[in-house]
Parts: sequence; structure tokens; C-alpha cells
Amino acid sequence: MTTTVVICAYTLERFEALTEAVASSLRQSPPPDEVLVVIDHNDELRSRASAELTGVRVLENRYEKGLSGARNTGVREARGDVIVFLDDDARVEPGWLAALLGAFADDAVAGAGGWILPDWQGRSAAWFPATYYWIIGCSYDGLPESGAAVRNPIGASMALRRRVFDEVGGFTSGIGRVGKVPLGCEETELCIRYTTKHSDERFVLVREAVAYHLVPPSRLTWSYFRARCYAEGLSKAAVSSLVGSEAGLSSERAHLTRAIPAELLATIAMVPRRPKTAAVRATLLVAGALVAAVGLLRGRIALRRTPLRSGANVLLDEPEGGDGGEQLPSVTRPAG
Repeated sequence: MTTTVVICAYTLERFEALTEAVASSLRQSPPPDEVLVVIDHNDELRSRASAELTGVRVLENRYEKGLSGARNTGVREARGDVIVFLDDDARVEPGWLAALLGAFADDAVAGAGGWILPDWQGRSAAWFPATYYWIIGCSYDGLPESGAAVRNPIGASMALRRRVFDEVGGFTSGIGRVGKVPLGCEETELCIRYTTKHSDERFVLVREAVAYHLVPPSRLTWSYFRARCYAEGLSKAAVSSLVGSEAGLSSERAHLTRAIPAELLATIAMVPRRPKTAAVRATLLVAGALVAAVGLLRGRIALRRTPLRSGANVLLDEPEGGDGGEQLPSVTRPAG
């Protein structure tokens, strides 16, 4: 089983983190067969990455700007049987890749997601709700045990069989992050699209595959928290418009009715010991759900006027800037 690690980057501000993401992926044992760094429409970053990063192939996003287009470029160019995605501001522990690949011993496993811990760049935030760690790109309270099925892995650290893309195409544009705009859920829609077609297969959580995601102080502000919750609502509206509310919101309903209430009760119990921390955490637990609900409603209204097109055939499209003469019948492996 051959593997390709795809790391997408869009800004020079995170070049040091990108360097560590690349280095930590190359240090795996066994190492990946190749590492692709896809630069999202940033010529200066592409030049520096090409000059300074070794042991990788540096590519330019061939599709429209954004994480979906960059990931689709990586998929199109990857040679591996398993394509592993790692964020440019994440680093992985030894054994990360081996743990992810171990899940694929079961042929019914279409993909696997690792366990992502926060790498606080300042003081750790005890007041930040653990059920909302998805806001900072990390694994959150409420996820199942290792080996259990999940609707979709977290995109910061996930591995998908090539057949997922061969069968249903690439990531849908219009859902995923573009630069600093905090949208997401493109992996959610892709995984639902696949399991709808292959109900006998599943995606699993692998807690032994550990990654650390950078959390700068800028992500620990009310404005960022609010923006991410609102964007999550918008993104879930987009996903639901493509795959239906039952599938698109199934995990969110369970999270809202189980994990968040459980953390809220635990937070109330800590009031006598840490009243200020408890007050902030309780406020965020409630406010985050309300803001996400507003985003969901706003997204549904907007999508009635301008529906999204599914990415099921996104890799059949001519890459941005092409002459219109090249059509890909599927995700095509490069020669060599």
C-alpha cells in the first residue's frame, strides 16, 4: 500500500509551521512514498517553498482558490493508494502515519482520521469549551473511542483511500476554507457522498495517530469564536443542501443533545472552585450553539437563491487557467 501526504498552504505567515509539518511527516516510519505541498495561488510562497523545502514536490493549485481546490490538486497529482491530508500548521508524532494506515487492514474502511491535540502558542485556555475544540481544528469532547465509525474525519489529519475519489470525485468548492475565511466541512460532504453510495463502508477514528495543531492567541478571542461558529452554521447549511439534513446534521444533533449538555453540567459543578472560568465556559457553550444556528438559518436562506453544485464531478472540470482541451475521466495518476 503506497501513501501520499498532501499538505496545502496559502500564506507565508505560516512558513515555519509548514516546514515543521513537512519535516514531521517525512520522519515517519515507514515514511510516506511522497509528500506533496500544494500552494494556493501565492507565487511568493511557492517560490520559497520550492527553494527551501526538500524531499517534497511543490505544486501550484490548478483549480479555483481555496482549500478544496488545493486538495483536489493534490489528489490529481498523488500516486499513492492512500492519500493523507495534513494541515500546514500541524505537526505529527512518530507513529502517526503507521497508526492511520493500520486502519486500512480492513477493506471496509474507506478512510481514517487521527487524534488532534492543541499546540497552544500562549497559555492553555482552561475556559475554552472542550466540546468546541473543532473551532481550533482539534479533536473535541464527544468523539467516540478509537476504531469507532465516524461520519467523517477531521480534515487537519485524515487519510482516504484513492477509490473514494475515483468513485465520487473531489472536494466541493464553495464549502471549504478560502484563505482566512473560516468556512469548512468539505470533507464532511465528500465522506457523506461516498458512504451514501457505499453504505457497507465506513470512516473510523484512530486516536493513536496523534497530531498537534497550532493555536495562536488570535484564535482565542470572542470574535474568532463567534466567526467560526457562524461559519460552521453556513457550512452545514451548504452540506445539507447537497446531501440532505438527515445526513448533513446527524453528528451535530448528537453533539448538541449529548456532549454539550454534559460539558455544561460539568462546568456548572465547577462554579464554586473556579467561578470566572466556569462563567466564561458556560457562556461560550450556549452562545456558540446559538450563533451556529443563526449561521445555519442564514445559509439556508441564501442557498435557496443560489444553490451549490455538488463536487461529485469536480475532477472532470478543466483546471483554472486551462485552455479547455483537457478533460479527466477520473482522478488520474501521473505517469512514473
